[in-house]
Amino acid sequence: MKTTLNKIREHSPCHEGWTKLLRNLGKTKADDEELLITTILDGNGLDDALWSLRAVDGCHREMRLFAVYCARSVQHLTNDMRSIAVIDVAERYANDLATDEELAAARAAARAAARAAACDSARAAARAAAWAAAWDSARAAARAAAWDSARAAAWDSAIETQSDLLRIVCAEIERRAI
Repeated sequence: MKTTLNKIREHSPCHEGWTKLLRNLGKTKADDEELLITTILDGNGLDDALWSLRAVDGCHREMRLFAVYCARSVQHLTNDMRSIAVIDVAERYANDLATDEELAAARAAARAAARAAACDSARAAARAAAWAAAWDSARAAARAAAWDSARAAAWDSAIETQSDLLRIVCAEIERRAI
């Protein structure tokens, strides 16, 4: 997958990411030279590479299926059927098996699920804060540190896996273009 600095610039990138990208490319301003998404991935990281996909022409199916893969990789963290259904509909939509209306309806249902989950999370956080205040602070701190460490390791693994898949998708698109 390819884009250009001018196409990225049209989407108003954040100052920090833009400056980093220019520095990594050894440039001082935008131009129309083709730029591989994997080059952005290598220099700026996954977040900026994914953000830059908005400046890629075509490849919509591949980008949608990549998003579905990422969602499926964390699907086990929810038991809300509306959230799972939107992933199913998004996959069907990427394969031209669902309509715009089906996708919009699934999206609306998933947003409702997210709002409900946010309320539940806020209540759970308040309960956890009350519990932590009542609990021995040393044990609570140790648990929090262990949790943070496990969460960071899982996050790093997910980023590595998603980066690897993005490289595979980009390589496949490049092979087909040749």
